[in-house]
Amino acid sequence: MEKVGFIGLGIMGEPMALNLLKAGFNVIAYNRTEAKADVIIEAGGENGRTPKEVAEKSDIIITIVSDTPDVHDVILGENGVIKGAKKGSVVIDMSTISPSVTKDIAAKLKMENIEMLDAPVSGGDVGAINGTLSIMVGGNSEILERCKPILEAMGKTITHCGTNGMGQTTKLCNQILVSVTNMAVSEAVLFAQKSGLDGGKMVEATKGGAAGSWQLSNLAPKMIDEDFAPGFMIDLQQKDLRLVLEAAEEIHLPLPALSYVHQLYKSNQANGEGKEGTQALYKSVKRLTPK
Repeated sequence: MEKVGFIGLGIMGEPMALNLLKAGFNVIAYNRTEAKADVIIEAGGENGRTPKEVAEKSDIIITIVSDTPDVHDVILGENGVIKGAKKGSVVIDMSTISPSVTKDIAAKLKMENIEMLDAPVSGGDVGAINGTLSIMVGGNSEILERCKPILEAMGKTITHCGTNGMGQTTKLCNQILVSVTNMAVSEAVLFAQKSGLDGGKMVEATKGGAAGSWQLSNLAPKMIDEDFAPGFMIDLQQKDLRLVLEAAEEIHLPLPALSYVHQLYKSNQANGEGKEGTQALYKSVKRLTPK
């Protein structure tokens, strides 16, 4: 069984790495805050001191970190994966980053005979914990087949979307869908409340029909209960929406609905709510409403 390096043990990364251990894989983990690797070590994993060391000890190296510069640093930096990876090894980046930078990183790795898949995920912390993530993959189909047992330990739906960068492009489409839907759910909850309708009854009546969505079923009840604990933080969502808008600018594509949601999330951030869950978009929509 191939050894798996795992770089990034945040809200998503830690349970994903634990699921790999449960599936029987040897996991060598690294996190900038070293103490975060303790859970993995206690579960039977090994700690790596740098991304380079993780790569030296691994056949497949997974990265899931916050933003494009972080991925660039852990893969191509001075102590990055590229400095320790063996020829024929595979890097799977499961972060959400720029598609164009993904293509550049893949090309640089290829020059060293290292393969790459971009495989961002959707499903939030619940999907990461339960191993039911949706994984969107860009890269060589034969390399994907080699890595499928690893991905299947973390996700339920694995879709090959095309060449390197297409996994990231698919994830950005996902972020358009979830963000704009989240605004619609916020408006529906507020409309129900202002009209004197029980919000829970509204959700129950509509979630099974054409209006149904993950956001309606999972986030609307939290809006109603004013539970804004993060499953996925606004600050990270804003990073993703920035990536979408930058990529759209490159192809001269207007995205008016997404741009509006991006501005509403800026209102959340201005009000100190950036660390709250994305369902706190409800707060920004509510602030537009006269009392």
